[in-house]
Amino acid sequence: MAAIRLEIVTPERVVFSEDVDFIVAPGSVGYFGVLANHAPLITSMEIGELRAKQGNQELKMAISGGFFEVKSNKAVVLADSAEKASEIDVDRARRAKERAEERLAAKTADIDLARAEVALKRAITRIKVAGK
Repeated sequence: MAAIRLEIVTPERVVFSEDVDFIVAPGSVGYFGVLANHAPLITSMEIGELRAKQGNQELKMAISGGFFEVKSNKAVVLADSAEKASEIDVDRARRAKERAEERLAAKTADIDLARAEVALKRAITRIKVAGK
């Protein structure tokens, strides 16, 4: 199978830079797939799970928004944050999920509901990607 180069970059670091067989990413209007020789594409990304296949190995990452570009058989993810499944602190993610759920349940005027919803979605994604 032909390969496509996948680079995942955050403001802090290059998280991943290798050839993969295919990519599934969380676009702003739903998940989409990319194979080698894909047409040029630029799209925004939502919080979600990015998956890539390398032979028999599957890479799973928690992505927190950003942009995805495909050009010249190279896919570049510019993400707000990105964590490999092995890097995720599941206990911390569970605590963040609980805090977000408490904020949403309280529904007091001083709570930023949009921010709490984003925190909840990010925590749920991190727990899912970690497989716990």
